Amino acid sequence: MHHGTLSLPARLYLLAWHPDKKRFTGGPDLHLAVRAAALAELALRGVLAESDGIVVPVVGARTGDTALDALAELVEQSRPRKWRGWMTHRSRGTLAAVRDQLTAHGYLTQGRRRALGLFPTRHWELEREGYAEILRAEALAVLRGPAPVQEVTESDAVLVVCAATGKLRPFATGADRRRYKDRLEALTDRGGGTSPELRVLLHGLRKALASAVAAAEAARSSGGGGGG
Repeated sequence: MHHGTLSLPARLYLLAWHPDKKRFTGGPDLHLAVRAAALAELALRGVLAESDGIVVPVVGARTGDTALDALAELVEQSRPRKWRGWMTHRSRGTLAAVRDQLTAHGYLTQGRRRALGLFPTRHWELEREGYAEILRAEALAVLRGPAPVQEVTESDAVLVVCAATGKLRPFATGADRRRYKDRLEALTDRGGGTSPELRVLLHGLRKALASAVAAAEAARSSGGGGGG
């Protein structure tokens, strides 16, 4: 996939567009998947590393991307956390930063509607639907094949792993996750390229995302809300 300068979390957000419903769905844990993609990109760029399971920032390292750099700064200025902790800590802030970024670059427009006819709420409309449709088709091809995993770029592999593990709707169904379980494992390895350390890091990040989503689902089932 070749999509200009859009970051992994921005591309992941666009995968939440439902082509039939003509709106963003993504599911209640979209913020977790977007945060995971942002963490992954910072790791791929060498801004974050891992030591004994703890996320370690490279002090002063930045990417030039406002949403990514805000997260890098947050990691730098906060107490040490594992991937699981960073999956949820102020994660909706990353989602908001990505939305703002996409809006500023003309991919989204922001509007208002009234919930229950009474309370004003914000919503976002997609301005570049053709772009999102191509992105979705190419991401599904990465998930389902038939291209060999080794022909997938590291960035595309990580995008699809985060989208599928984060249960991003309508991108990947439960049946997809079960059917392509082995391919998702291989794509996680592929995301690390030739670096054994990065492959281990991405497997840890993917496990943390799955754990955060499961915890959010359990909280909703018990009436405790999703957090973030």
